[in-house]
Amino acid sequence: MSLHIKREQTGDVAFLQCAGRIVRGEALHFLKDAVVCLSQPRIVVLDLTEVAMLDGGGLGMLVFLHRWTRDNGIQLKLVNPSNFVREMLDRTHLTCVFNISSMDDVLEILCTPTHVTMDVSRALNRAVA
Repeated sequence: MSLHIKREQTGDVAFLQCAGRIVRGEALHFLKDAVVCLSQPRIVVLDLTEVAMLDGGGLGMLVFLHRWTRDNGIQLKLVNPSNFVREMLDRTHLTCVFNISSMDDVLEILCTPTHVTMDVSRALNRAVA
């Protein structure tokens, strides 16, 4: 199974729903391009619920994206990592590097009046459904 990314951006919030394998090869370039090519996001949410495999290359790409987003003033949030992804992040002690949240946490943050309009809330709810 390869990597599939469903991307939705509303305003300055981008939601990328990932499914499959984030492993060395084309998948890494696909993920990088999906994030780097976004149109001026303030927040990038990577939903990792359906990611079945993550290898060293995938971990490296997540670290790259963390640094790239931080250097560009963008918040990167990892949401609902699958058990395998969570275990890989724990084993490599990267849980202290990434902002890992549940979808409820992200919706709560994004739905506060200072962060977003109702359009973003609706977009995230559609992506979750």
